[in-house]
Amino acid sequence: MSTGENSTPDAPAAAGGPPAALFALAWLWVGAPMAYGLYELLLKAVQLFTGG
Repeated sequence: MSTGENSTPDAPAAAGGPPAALFALAWLWVGAPMAYGLYELLLKAVQLFTGG
């Protein structure tokens, strides 16, 4: 295995990486529909197991 500039594990993540706002947007893009789906799943599970 060769050693190079990018092989140090303690290199800062912000050095040329995407901005934090992009990560927040990506999490919202995935997290919002997933949260809604889990909410709907819980509602359906309650209906299924309680007979309501």
